[in-house]
Amino acid sequence: MVKHMIIWKLKDEIADKEAVKAEIKAALEGLIGRIEGLTEMKILTEGFESSAGDLMMDSTLTSRAALEAYQAHPAHQEVANRLVRPAVSSRLSFDYEL
Repeated sequence: MVKHMIIWKLKDEIADKEAVKAEIKAALEGLIGRIEGLTEMKILTEGFESSAGDLMMDSTLTSRAALEAYQAHPAHQEVANRLVRPAVSSRLSFDYEL
């Protein structure tokens, strides 16, 4: 099993950050069952004010190969290109084996 975690900071110019976070959360969590090897997807949107980011993705995949397939999968790429990348100013990721 592999954990794939990301913290995103939204662009300052986004007027309705709560709406953007909700849309990203729904789209990414909607990938469960659509991408083989993706077993869990949690998008956290309510961090403390001390948090360095606005959203955190906590996902679990069956293997490193499944992570690579997830990253290239058209459904993931559609969400990333349509919602995430246009809204994000910075991204940190951390991947590890369980």
